[in-house]
Formats: sequence, structure tokens, C-alpha cells
Amino acid sequence: MTDRATPQVVYLGGLGRSGTTLLERLLGELPGVVALGEVVHLWERGVLAGEPCGCGTAFPACPFWRQVGERAFGGWSRPLAERVLALRARIDRTRRIPRIGHPDLAEYTRAYLRLYSAAGAPVVIDSSKHASLACCLVASGADVHVVHVVRDPRAVAHSWSRTVHRPENGRPMTRWSPARTAVHWSAQNAAIELLAARGARVTRIRYEDLLAAPGPALAALARGLGLPEPDFLDGRTAWLSPSHTASGNPMRFRVGPVELRRDDSWRSALPGGDRRLVAALTWPLRARYGYRGVAA
Repeated sequence: MTDRATPQVVYLGGLGRSGTTLLERLLGELPGVVALGEVVHLWERGVLAGEPCGCGTAFPACPFWRQVGERAFGGWSRPLAERVLALRARIDRTRRIPRIGHPDLAEYTRAYLRLYSAAGAPVVIDSSKHASLACCLVASGADVHVVHVVRDPRAVAHSWSRTVHRPENGRPMTRWSPARTAVHWSAQNAAIELLAARGARVTRIRYEDLLAAPGPALAALARGLGLPEPDFLDGRTAWLSPSHTASGNPMRFRVGPVELRRDDSWRSALPGGDRRLVAALTWPLRARYGYRGVAA
């Protein structure tokens, strides 16, 4: 087991399809920062299923992850992954956030902290998104700074309704109805608001603001996190190097120049009835984050 000091953890929280993978890739280009992907899914998709790392190599064969496993746990194993997953099923649930305490909480969070430490960087990015895992980590006393990533819920609903195939296995990613997306959007964002109210370090960034002015928005976020400012942006073009992210949006496999432009396809593609339903179900958080009106 590793005895390394736990690094600063930048935890990207919010609902999926809000731009967290893109933000993780951008932050992962900063010196001294390592992006780990959605660590909450590493145990099942990486250790048990052997899905590809962001570098394109199968998780069990990736030199980076093999070294992390050796440093943290003496190597990856099925019993380890199954134990963490069993603990997650009992502890790491949104409904438990109001009272996250559990006799096995320390054991559960210790697995994450050992993994973070074994990554060998002063700062690690975990884009797991789930507010419940963020709550577990904060309760453990870890050095966690939550970056709350929000996006217009109508855009998120449109994204969850689309068919997107996972490059790891060719199967379609999960699809949700607009109503279900709206409920989850409200629940996850409200849970992160609760974390902030309890004194956790939380910094909010909107997807729309990041894409409107990538350089200034990313620089401001980096300063707030105590990280170096980016030097890999050329206007709206980001130059991404290979990453070792475990699980996440297909964006994690992108390498080279990437144009940073907003996806506003929902404005014409999301039916009016769904747009109004999502707008109604996500008020008042939608208004709190600056997403006003129904059609706009």
C-alpha cells in the first residue's frame, strides 16, 4: 500500500453531458496536473471489464495504470474492484447525502485516496461527477476542491436523448427522456449546492461561459484552483496530448488540435414540448444559474 501524501483533488461535479470531459482534458494539460477520468467507474469498466484507457491501450495493459495499481494496492485484482463496488452500493448514493456517515466510509474513501496518491502528481482531476462521491471525499477530510460544472438543462436533455456509441465497445451510451434528465439535473446540482452550504470548497463554472471565452474562463478557473494558467490555447483551438483517463465521454480519446465551440443544436432539435417540460422541472435552479426563459 502507498504511503504517499494525498495530492490536491480537483473533483468535477454535475450531471453528465455538461462539458465535464472537455474541462477535464483542458485542466489535464496544465503542469503538475494529471487527469484520471471518471474514477467512480474505473473499478467496473477498467479493472473488471478491461476497457481502454484514454491513451487507447486496454486498462490492464496501460503502463500508467499498471504503475498506479502497483503503488496503491500492490496490483489490480478482481476482489479489490468487487469490494469497492460493494461499498459503493451501500455508501455512495445520492439519497444518503443528507447523512453520508457510514461505518465503512473510511474504507471506501481510502481506496480513492490511495489511487489519487499513486498517480504521482501534485494535483489530480477526478471527473466522476456524482455529488455523492464528492460528499464522501469531503467527509473523509481529503484536500478536495469541487468544480461545479453546469449547463443549460435543455441542452443537457437534448444530449441525453441522442444516440451516442461508446468507442470502447461500440454499444450505445445510456439514453434518458427529457423528464428524467430534468429530475437528475436538479438532483445533482442541488446536492452540490448542499455541499457548498456545508462549507466544502466549491467553484462553479458554466459550460456556456467556458466556450464563449475559453482562454479567460480557463485562466480564471486555474487561478481559483491555485494552478498555473494555460499556455496551450490558440484562440479557440486547444492542443490536447494523450491522456490516461479511465471511462468518460468519447472526447477523452481526442488528441491534437480541438476547436472549442458551443454545441447549441438543442435550440432547433429539442421539441418545444420537451423544452417547456424541462424548463418547468428545473426551475428555480435553472434561473439561479442564469438560464432564464423557456424558448431562449
